Amino acid sequence: MSALLDSLTAGFEGDAARRAALDAALRDGLPGPRSEAWKYTPLRALERREFAAGASAPAIDPALLAGIPAPRLVFVNGRRDAALSDLSALPEGLSLRSGPGAALAAPDDGARFRRSDAVFARLALALADEGVALDVAAGARPDTPLHLVFVGAPQDGRDLAWHLRHAIRIGDGAGLRLVEHHLAAGAHRHLDNALLALELGDGARLQHARIQAGADGATAFLRTEATLAASARYSRVDLELGGALSRHEFNVRLAGPGARLTANGVLLAGGRRHLDTRLGIEHLARDTACALLWRGIGAGRGRVVFHGGITIHEGADGADAQLSNKNLLLSDGAEIDTQPVLVIHADEVQAAHGATVGRLDAEALFYLRSRGLPMTEARTLLTAAFAREPLAALDGHGVDEALQVHLDRALGALEAS
Repeated sequence: MSALLDSLTAGFEGDAARRAALDAALRDGLPGPRSEAWKYTPLRALERREFAAGASAPAIDPALLAGIPAPRLVFVNGRRDAALSDLSALPEGLSLRSGPGAALAAPDDGARFRRSDAVFARLALALADEGVALDVAAGARPDTPLHLVFVGAPQDGRDLAWHLRHAIRIGDGAGLRLVEHHLAAGAHRHLDNALLALELGDGARLQHARIQAGADGATAFLRTEATLAASARYSRVDLELGGALSRHEFNVRLAGPGARLTANGVLLAGGRRHLDTRLGIEHLARDTACALLWRGIGAGRGRVVFHGGITIHEGADGADAQLSNKNLLLSDGAEIDTQPVLVIHADEVQAAHGATVGRLDAEALFYLRSRGLPMTEARTLLTAAFAREPLAALDGHGVDEALQVHLDRALGALEAS
C-alpha cells in the first residue's frame, strides 16, 4: 500500500458499510497511468506523501470572509468554524445540518462508486466525519444565496488531509441559490477530498457557483453526483483558479422528462498548476437537455485536462446535448488535453460537441497594440474576453459580480506566471 493510503487510513474507526468502502479503496489502490480516467493526471508524486488528520480548526483572519455575506457556513481545514459561520439570515424553507454524520445518509452510495478508479470517492464514503446536509422544502424559493465556505490554512507545520460528505436535496417546485468558496488563508500543502450528492425534485431549480481558489501547494479532489427529476433546472458555473492539483468529477443524471442542465466553467492553469475536470452527463428520459460551455487557459508550465462525456441512453428521444470546449495556450511550456465524447443510443436527438486549442489571435493583438496598448495589457484584455463567456449562466444577487472579481484577479496573476 502507498504512503498516501497508509497515512489517510491510520486509526480508522467506522461501521461495516464504511469499512467495506475503505476495503474496496485499499484493494484497488490508486489508479495508475493505464487507467483511462487518470492517464492525464498521474498520482505518482502524491502517493509518496503522508498527511495527518486535523482535530480542530485553526484561527484565521476574519477579513478573508469580508466579501462573503450571510447566510454562510464556514469550514477551516475540514472542521466547522462556528465563530466565522453566520446562519442568522437563513431563509425559511431551508433545513441545514452540519457536523459529524450530517450528510452520511446519501442514497445509492455503494452503487455509484464500484469502478476501481473511484478511489477518492470511496475514501470520502469511509473516512468523512464532517459535512453539510441541506433540505429545501417543496415549493420554497428563497432569493438569498447560501454561501458554503471551505478554507485551507497552515496548521502546526503539518500537511493535513480531510474528507467531507455533503447532501443537498431540493424538493418539488423548490429553488436554491448556492455559492461555494474554496479559499486559502496562507500557504499550505493540505489535501481536501469531498463528495457532494445533489437531488433536484420535479420542477426544482438550482443556481450553483463554485470558486476554487486554493493555495498554490494544495491538492483537492471533488466528486459531484447530481440527479434531476422531471422539468428540473440546474445552472452552474465553476471557476478553477488555484491549487497545485485540483480534480473535479461532475456527474449528472437527467432522469426525468424535460430536465435541463447548464454547466459552464473556466479552467486557469498557470505556474505548475494541474487542473482536471471530467464531465459525465447522462440523458435518461425524453426531452432532456444539456448545454456545456467550458474555457481552458494554460500559462507558464500549467496543465489543463478536460473530459466532456455525454451519453444519450435508449429511450431518451428528443434529447438536446451541446458541448463547447475552447482552450487557449499562453506559453510554450503549458499543456492542454481535451477529450469530448458523445455516445448516442436514441433516435430523434440533437447533439453537437467540439473542442479547440489555440493561441491568441495575432491580428487582434496587432490591432490593440496599434491603438497604443502595451503587449501585456493587450494579452490580458483578449484573454479576459475569451474567459468571461461562461459566466453568463448565472446572474443576480451579486453572484455574477463575485465570479467576475475572482476571475479578473486570477487572470491578472496568470499573465505573470
